[in-house]
Amino acid sequence: MRIGLVSDTHVPESRKEIYSAIVDVFQGVDLILHGGDIAVERVLDDLAQAAPVLAAEGNHDRYLEDDRIKKVHVIEQEGFTIGLTHQFLPYEWDMDKLISYWMGGIKTDIIVFGDSHYEKVEMRDGVLVINPGSAMYPHNQSTRLGHVAFLDLEAGRAPQPEHVEIVNLADRYPQPED
Repeated sequence: MRIGLVSDTHVPESRKEIYSAIVDVFQGVDLILHGGDIAVERVLDDLAQAAPVLAAEGNHDRYLEDDRIKKVHVIEQEGFTIGLTHQFLPYEWDMDKLISYWMGGIKTDIIVFGDSHYEKVEMRDGVLVINPGSAMYPHNQSTRLGHVAFLDLEAGRAPQPEHVEIVNLADRYPQPED
């Protein structure tokens, strides 16, 4: 199973619509997880052209009314539990405390989050932690093509950092002119 990971699209603050490259790069994935700061529901509709979408509620999403958006999603895929949230802070807390606070104590094998606009992939206390970065405000800089990620899950194979691919969209697509 291949899962597309995206976060912090910030439409329409960043630009009127998401870059078509974001939808294009996710063609063929089985599921898309959005780490929040969507800002308008049509972003999820655009992404759904590629695959089903679930999203975490970011701090810019509090007034959105869409069944695909929740503060936290906990889902099972390929026998693994994935937690999806916007924030996963303070990062210096130990994993038990973070999972207790953000996931309600539900043990997860994988955490996907956003908010920081910086990519991160690491194992922490047996949990694969992934932040795909921002697809449209990379590293909190100006609006431009940023980062997304792919998670390859296989039943019976423990998730590891090498099963995650961080993609700099600017390496694959020309920067759109606005």
